[in-house]
This record gives sequence, structure tokens and C-alpha cells, in this order.
Amino acid sequence: MLYLLYEWWRDWPEGPYAYKDPLFRGTCAILLGFAIVWFIGPKVIRQLAMRKIGDNADFDHSRLNEFLRDKKNTPTMGGIMIISAIAICVLLLSDLRNYYIRLGLFCMVWLTVLGGIDDWLKLTVARRSGTRDGLKSYEKLLFQIGLGVLLGIFVYRYGQENSNMAMLRGASEALPSFRILVVPFYKPGILLGIPAFLILTVLVTAGTSNAVNLTDGMDGLAAGCMALCSFVFMVLSAMGGDPAQAHRLLFPHIPDTGELAILCGAIMGSCLGFLWYNCHPAQVFMGDTGSLPLGGLIGYVAIVTRQELMLLIVGGVFVIEALSVIIQVGYFKTTGKRFFRVAPIHHHFHLGGWTETQTVIRFWLGAAIFAGVALATIRLR
Repeated sequence: MLYLLYEWWRDWPEGPYAYKDPLFRGTCAILLGFAIVWFIGPKVIRQLAMRKIGDNADFDHSRLNEFLRDKKNTPTMGGIMIISAIAICVLLLSDLRNYYIRLGLFCMVWLTVLGGIDDWLKLTVARRSGTRDGLKSYEKLLFQIGLGVLLGIFVYRYGQENSNMAMLRGASEALPSFRILVVPFYKPGILLGIPAFLILTVLVTAGTSNAVNLTDGMDGLAAGCMALCSFVFMVLSAMGGDPAQAHRLLFPHIPDTGELAILCGAIMGSCLGFLWYNCHPAQVFMGDTGSLPLGGLIGYVAIVTRQELMLLIVGGVFVIEALSVIIQVGYFKTTGKRFFRVAPIHHHFHLGGWTETQTVIRFWLGAAIFAGVALATIRLR
């Protein structure tokens, strides 16, 4: 909306110029996203508490349940605040004619509805029947895979259309850059075919969405790590969408991806605003309503910018959390014993003697290190 107003204003003598820069609007999205969540936070938390939408920790570990006893009935589904702020920032600050922005909003709505249904069933309907079960794991995974297939088809088709148009114009850079998988420390990258592109899209979408969901188990842990991760992808989106910067950094130039910097900035600002109320002791949890779309969105940005492997570095904390669960389940089924005290791994350290605040801050430090390493690899290719 504001972007279209800018285009009208730009035609004036001495019109603005900074607003055209995606990084400038991404920075504005950080500030606006924080302000929106900070402002609506008390009202949303009050409404969630009135409707008794609060979670009760229930793990197969009596000592961990004792640690989490004080969190009983803390309002959940606070992800509504984050998603609302992201939507407002994107609608106001981005160019809504941009295909990748519209597809990103589609991804966000899909996973927000999925997470919201899961939270609602788990926190209201299922509780009345004496269980905490929401959607079954295979049901959530089915919808995540379906989303991944749709995103893969839409992104591939749009990239192919752009590539064909470039060839018709006789552009020398008519190579289908949207199919090049960027490999850290490796200059040429890997050219993917259609099957590999779709499979990778599904794996990244479902994997990242679930990894962030698993990380959301301590006050401020997921929101803080996501803020750092989204900042890195704000920079990567802006660079990949700029032909000169992409050429200088040996990245494939993907037209129109610069606008995703606004989406990433909105994610960062909204997560920082959520931390105001989610820091220890948390006044609200984001629930699946927030964690599923946040993970899916950052995975979507990685897919469009061809930085799926970079996501493994930037989101190192999320990768470790997901691997800890996979190792725990696999080891238990094989040996009948637990590899960790409990999974995800942040609870393992909590039971090992770290306080919750120590665990969260140390994981934040790890996320910051992963983000720094990822930014460093931009030049080491």
C-alpha cells in the first residue's frame, strides 16, 4: 500500500528515493513489527487468558514436569500477534504486485491455519475429553508436504517463465538461476532438475516448520533464534535480488527476490516484539499458531533465494533441536534406552543443571554464532 503511494510520490520533483531500497523497507518493517506486537500484546494476552486458552506441560518425565509446573495455564496461541504484525508490515511496506510476496503470504496463511487448528483442538476440545492431543503428527505432516509441493510448483513455474522471457530478450544471463542450489564455499553451485527441486522444497518447508516448532519449548528460545535467522535472510534476500550484488558475491540472481527482505524484516521485528512478553517468566507462548508459520516462512525464503544449504548454517540451533529428537527416537526404538535425558535437547541441558534462563541465553549465543558464520561464508566462496 505505502509502496504504491511511494511510486506516485516518486514522480514529484525531489521525490523520495530511499524507500525503493528493500533493505531500508526491511529495517522499517523491523521497527513497525516490534511496535505492533508491543502495542497489541496486553490486549491479546488478556483475551487468551479470558478464554482459558492456556497450555499445561505434560512430558513423559516427572522431573521435567516439576520444572514446568509454574507455566501451567500460561496463555498460548500468542503466535496470532506475530502473524498479524507480519501481515500488516508486508501489506504496508512491500510491493504487493511481487509474486514472491503474494506466495509468501499464502504460505503464512496455510501454516497459521494448520497451527491454529492444532492449538485449538489441543487446548480446548481435546482438554475437555481429558487429553492433550490436537492434530495427529501424520495429519500435520500431510498438510506440510502438500504446501511444499504447491510452493515447489509455483516457484519453479514462475522462475521458468522469467528465464524464458530473458532468453527471448537475448539476455546473456539466461541461465535458469532459479534452479541453482547455492553451496557454501563452492563457487559454481548445483543445477537442479524438476524432481530434485520439488523434493528439496518439500523437505525444507516441512523440516524447518517442524524444527522451529520443536525449539519452541522455553521462554524466548524460538523467538530469539528466529529473530537472528530472519536478519541473515533479510540480507541474503536483498543481495540475491540485486544483479550487481549477486554477481559480485557469486550468487545466482533471482529477479524480484529483493522484496523478501521486507518479509524477513517483519519476521524479525515481530519476534523481537513478542520477546517483550515471552521472555522469562513468559506471559504468553506462541504455540503452533506461531512456530509452524515462522519456520515455514524462513524455509520458503531459503527456497526462493536458493539458500537452502545456507539455512542449515543460519538455523543451526533449529537443526540441532530437530536432530536431537530424531536421535532420541531412533536410539530408543533400537536399544530401549534414551540417548539424551529428554528431547528436544534444550530440556536435556535444563535437566543437567542449567537454569532456563542460562539455557535460553546460551542457545541465543549459539544462534548468533551460526548467523555470523553464515554471513562470513558469503565472501568465502
